[in-house]
Amino acid sequence: MDPAMIDDDDPTPALGMVVDEGRGALPYQLVHGESLVACAAWALGRSGVDLVDASVPWSGLVEAGEDLVLHDALCPMTPPEFIAACLAASRETGLPVVGVEESGAVLSPVVLPARVLGTLPQQPSPDLGRLVEVLEASYDVQRRVAPAAAARVASADEIAALERLTTPDVDDVQADA
Repeated sequence: MDPAMIDDDDPTPALGMVVDEGRGALPYQLVHGESLVACAAWALGRSGVDLVDASVPWSGLVEAGEDLVLHDALCPMTPPEFIAACLAASRETGLPVVGVEESGAVLSPVVLPARVLGTLPQQPSPDLGRLVEVLEASYDVQRRVAPAAAARVASADEIAALERLTTPDVDDVQADA
């Protein structure tokens, strides 16, 4: 396992959620034969966080007292190692961390430390760019440049381009065999 990955024995695991709300049917399109939302969920799971679904109420996430990693379904091929590195950076600084493009545009993930999560009056917008704007009003949000594989897609053509840029996870291919 990559040393940047979060240790499964970590006494305070983070929670992770795939954000697909407000994105139409695009999260259910296929990349490497799997839905974008499934690929995003696998990346979260492999990064070492405990995956929760959207049915968990916001109050339950806050009461859990754990860090929360939000991962956009439209950034399906974000490497688990990058997600884990963002979580580790957030834990080190105690500040929110967001994956961005070279230009600064918000990608994924957005890591909310437990202490920050507890200050949000309500469930944040599913628009992660808007969420980062809200966070920046109160916190020194740390931006980490994401690898090319973490690109955000907005069309079938962009999914095809992402598919050409990336390869399916070997573990997924072997599991399907």
